[in-house]
Amino acid sequence: MQFGLQLNSQHPATDNIRRRLEELIEQVRLAQRVGFHSIVAPQHYLAAPFHMLQPLPLLARLAAEAGDMRLIAGIILLALQQPVALAEEVGTLDAICNGRFTLGVALGYRDVEFQAFGVAKQDAVPRMIEALTVLKRLWTEDTVEHRGRFFTLPGVTLTTRPVQRPHPPIWMGADNDAAVKRAARLADTWYINPHAKLATLERQMALYRDALDEVGKAFPTELPIRRELFVAKDRETALRICMPYLERKYQTYVAWGQSGALPQGDTLDLPFETLRDQRFIIGSPEDCIEQLQHYHERLGANHFLLRIQWAGMPQEQVLEAIALFGEQVIPQLLHV
Repeated sequence: MQFGLQLNSQHPATDNIRRRLEELIEQVRLAQRVGFHSIVAPQHYLAAPFHMLQPLPLLARLAAEAGDMRLIAGIILLALQQPVALAEEVGTLDAICNGRFTLGVALGYRDVEFQAFGVAKQDAVPRMIEALTVLKRLWTEDTVEHRGRFFTLPGVTLTTRPVQRPHPPIWMGADNDAAVKRAARLADTWYINPHAKLATLERQMALYRDALDEVGKAFPTELPIRRELFVAKDRETALRICMPYLERKYQTYVAWGQSGALPQGDTLDLPFETLRDQRFIIGSPEDCIEQLQHYHERLGANHFLLRIQWAGMPQEQVLEAIALFGEQVIPQLLHV
């Protein structure tokens, strides 16, 4: 197994954004020291009531502290991007980290983001697919002429290419069933979402395997999954510390419409105790080890991207949890 730290780049808009950035730098230094394998930064725009640091410049700043850890953009809202700009930015960032960058992409779901970028929500899927096609061509072809529905390239050459060949790994986030099948067709692996309960993910894993078989692709050697996790000396302490922040975060998800992006029969609009028991990994180091093994055995997941902080949580509590996880959980699961 491998373990990544999901950076909480989202904080109350009244917070000092520079101070929060300095705290992220401290978290990454600690994560690197205690054995994490990667850091991952998410993306949203217009994230009120929070401010949110954008993933590509944030990862570029953290590259020095990350050392040999992988830098993962998880996820970029690809339907809102201009592929030439993104292709060059990815090439730049992959050079900065010497070929240790991974590009995670997905559609997004928030109306305010689509409206602000002038993208019709019904065009999100074909626009994302076309953008991904253009990205791959720019990274692998000498000259790209493209006249599509959303983008036109009049015979161009991209010279700022990634260090990795043919390009960095592409992970695709997917919540609903159609998106899971799309990830099998278009991406190197499915980036399993943090919101669905395990029973839903097990059912979707069967769909994912079938879709891979249909296009003649092998099951990926790396299967990443994002989860909310908090570890403390015992389960009671872990719940007491994290619950106010995690509960508020999921209330925001419901307000933003994330629940509507889940497959039929699953929802986030539930009492916190129900959400907690079906989706989150919270407890002692022994509890975390048991639950992570459970996800590995039932889904085949082997790269866990773990968010250990939520908006408003004090830095001291976050650092204690990162250190405890690195010292008492990671060593027990490295060779599973």
